[in-house]
Amino acid sequence: MKTKIYLIDGKHGKEIDTPAYFSQVVREDIVSRVLESKKIKQPYAPALMAGQQSSVSGKIIHKRHCWKSQYGRGMSRIPRKTMSGSGSQFNWVGANVPNTRGGRRAHPPKIEAMLNMNKINKKEYRLALMSALSATASEKYILDKYSSLDKLTKHAPFIVESKISSLKAKELISSLKNILGEELFNVAVSKKKVRAGRGKRRGRKYKKSAGMLLVLAKDEKVKTNAFDVANVKSLGINDLAEGGLGRVTMYTEKAIDELNGRLKK
Repeated sequence: MKTKIYLIDGKHGKEIDTPAYFSQVVREDIVSRVLESKKIKQPYAPALMAGQQSSVSGKIIHKRHCWKSQYGRGMSRIPRKTMSGSGSQFNWVGANVPNTRGGRRAHPPKIEAMLNMNKINKKEYRLALMSALSATASEKYILDKYSSLDKLTKHAPFIVESKISSLKAKELISSLKNILGEELFNVAVSKKKVRAGRGKRRGRKYKKSAGMLLVLAKDEKVKTNAFDVANVKSLGINDLAEGGLGRVTMYTEKAIDELNGRLKK
């Protein structure tokens, strides 16, 4: 099967053999497992001795005829620190335990619970990567991901000549519009808007769509904020499938050559 390479003016150029990974069976179960294993959470917890640095003398006893006792005063049996004392009379303040001022936390967050211990085999990761690449060339998965699209006016996968990496920002956007068409272009360019709701006051004022992914070869570079750019060497599942399989993805001709070499190993 052949695939046509798009020129920067949107017309079709030469044809190449469609790489095998674009026609792989998409294993959604393995892709979801890999995405789960890639999740990162910043571990946090209080200091080990936080709230336990007061000099307390254990629980207060309530026996009669006992020095330093609180018998008959109606005081709870919690650890207390002595503020002052005279003979058998003491001024106490509760400390150390969670229900006292300045005491430790009852059930603090634990670092062990936040470490992602999921592991993925190399062959499974490779299969997931090929599935994610295959989904970027599948009309079904692209339409499932983008509800605003009724049909694809252009045929995926989108492979473009490497000349696109030398274009300036304005020319690059114009070229993308010619290659993808009006509807796909509206999805491809990421949009930023003010969040509706209370999150605006909680440090997340803006929402931004993911936009398209442009995959480049090792020696190619593109400067733009309109969409995401990834290198073949560092291309991963999170780039291709985070938020759902079927992301609109464009590959340069050189990137396809390098990708073929990477997946043949």
